[in-house]
Amino acid sequence: MRRERPAPPLPEPLHSLVDAHTHLDACGATDAASTAEILDRAESVGVGRVVTVADDLAAAQFAVDAAQWDPRVWAAVAIHPTRANVLDDAVKAEIERLASDPRVVAVGETGLDYYWPGKLDGCATVDEQHEGFRWHIDLAKRLGKPLMIHNREADDDLLSVLKHEGAPETVIFHCFSSGPEIARACIDAGYVLSLSGTVSFKNAHALREAAVLIPDGQLLVETDAPFLTPHPFRGAPNESYCLPYTARALAEIRGQDPVELASHVTENAERVYALRTRA
Repeated sequence: MRRERPAPPLPEPLHSLVDAHTHLDACGATDAASTAEILDRAESVGVGRVVTVADDLAAAQFAVDAAQWDPRVWAAVAIHPTRANVLDDAVKAEIERLASDPRVVAVGETGLDYYWPGKLDGCATVDEQHEGFRWHIDLAKRLGKPLMIHNREADDDLLSVLKHEGAPETVIFHCFSSGPEIARACIDAGYVLSLSGTVSFKNAHALREAAVLIPDGQLLVETDAPFLTPHPFRGAPNESYCLPYTARALAEIRGQDPVELASHVTENAERVYALRTRA
């Protein structure tokens, strides 16, 4: 992401949306005031709630704090697969404690990432990732919370682990980026597919083919901010207020009215994350 690019302008409002996956800390939030600033911008264009997601222990602690500071924020906590090698007993105990908080609506992001091993210093090995993924699956099932998946270049193995371990009742594929074949497998398994700004990229042909296959009831939208800013702002810093750009691009791809799509994905987020029933 080239930080020198200016932030995108505020889009035309699209009510009402839930950003199903963002990283408020990576967007610059450090306290209640800076968190509220980000949420105020988002709410001004119809994005009234967000799920801020952890990828390490410090981010997990921040996510729970942010969800306490602002009622528009919910949290998901886990250790990212590339960091699965830190999952000793003490870290597992703290993640489980944080995941038990009523403001935490999912265990994630966890899964498998085959892109970074061998490229990133200190990256967890494939074996360590598998072990960490299985532990998070068990945690989600024990807590009765959705499992939020990170998948990078690990389609077949990831689906195999879910099948072998027994998937939790609700599985969310964050930033789904695979093609129609994997989309069909996930749809048939009852998984929820969350699409980000990548679906708006002009070269995302396989993902666009997959996007039209997803039933209305198994679809979410997300920013994954500050990453994956939608077209035509690719490379600029992303934030939850940019979600309407992605929603409108996705609606065009699927041949839907944007307001209709927004209604579906918001209803899905409320159901999947149990937003109306949690404290």
